[in-house]
Amino acid sequence: MLTQLESAIKGIITPEMTQVAAKEGVAPEYVRQGVATGTIVIPRNTQRRNISPVGIGQGLKTKVSASVGMYGKEATISGELTKIKAAVGAGTDSIMDLSVSGDIDSMRKESLEATPTPVGTLPYYQAVSETAKKYGTSLKMEVEELFDVIERQAADGVDFLALHCGTTMEIVERAKREGRIDPLVSYGGSHLIGWMVHNRRENPLYEHYDRVLDIARKYDVTVSIADGMRPGCLADSLDGAQVYELVVIGELVRRAREAGVQVMVKGPGHVPLNQLKATVTLQKSLCKGAPYFVFGPIVTDIGAGYDHISAAIGGAISAWAGAEFICYVTAAEHIGLPDVDQVREGVVAARIAAHAADLAKGLPGASQWDLKLSQARKALDWQGQVDLAMDPEKAQYMRKTRSDDTVVGCAMCGKYCAMDIVSKYLGTAKVIC
Repeated sequence: MLTQLESAIKGIITPEMTQVAAKEGVAPEYVRQGVATGTIVIPRNTQRRNISPVGIGQGLKTKVSASVGMYGKEATISGELTKIKAAVGAGTDSIMDLSVSGDIDSMRKESLEATPTPVGTLPYYQAVSETAKKYGTSLKMEVEELFDVIERQAADGVDFLALHCGTTMEIVERAKREGRIDPLVSYGGSHLIGWMVHNRRENPLYEHYDRVLDIARKYDVTVSIADGMRPGCLADSLDGAQVYELVVIGELVRRAREAGVQVMVKGPGHVPLNQLKATVTLQKSLCKGAPYFVFGPIVTDIGAGYDHISAAIGGAISAWAGAEFICYVTAAEHIGLPDVDQVREGVVAARIAAHAADLAKGLPGASQWDLKLSQARKALDWQGQVDLAMDPEKAQYMRKTRSDDTVVGCAMCGKYCAMDIVSKYLGTAKVIC
């Protein structure tokens, strides 16, 4: 069976490409060409039956991903499924199950059943959890145990696997020499590097990368190469270790495509505003146009409790600069685990960022949504504004609880509403019966 990439290269338009084209308002051939060149990916495991395919990449709408997962003794599958429902209801394009505790296999299977969106995972999380239970420490993990988890997750139907394949021992040594303030911020990356240093062995995901690709091709899983050297503070952004890892990842992108496997790249963490465009441009150049799955990025280190705002700023600018996939950040980032409301709010914040970037890029159709809402606002059509809002539920709540329906003008200005007054002079005032 051909993968999406192999089909595209042979000139075959798959049903998934046709469905993506219809959603995006572009020609199926455009999607096929993007998949063939690697600038578009369609994460869709051949084992999935309830998925609605999503296209991620150049010329398509910027997509958003929400992360959930069990962490700690209090976490439950039902609790995380509630978060998935909230994220999907808020409009997320994909879900990542990043469980590190409890019955991870059952959680993953439930996640795949609970949502029609693509589902991604980070296999190293489960490998760490299982080997820590087995040996008392994940540092004793055998390579075969890691690959057993990767195969198991792919066989279950996971659509994209986040893997730190480009974090080599040479890059770890470079990071040591450079004296980073926050050496390791990636959870999976830090555990992997700890294993490498403790066992004095090369990264098995790099050393046995062909085996990773064999599993991915078998199930047509998209590989999301995550950066282990993601900067965890602004001061470490664009240092030698981060850039050199991108060089290695670029080579891995080439090898994945040659193997018929779709691939995207995940990063970059904490990045100051003035470096965002350069970071995206560098990734696009070194990683051969692979779709960029950005975590945030966080644009200031002082936003604890409000990092969803910091991330929305970074996500909008990064997507405008060329990134195509935004991993949401919640208000609880860095200081705790998000509740259902924070998950929902994080999705909406990321979607606003994505849409703002699509407007800036001049994506066909993006401005029509804003124009319709502006026309509703001009007409003082409150229900129209609510219906067209990014989050109609919250807009409706705010309208009902914070305004006086007997007043024609806006809630802030009341009878002095500028829209109402100017419309009267221009002869376009709303008729009140």
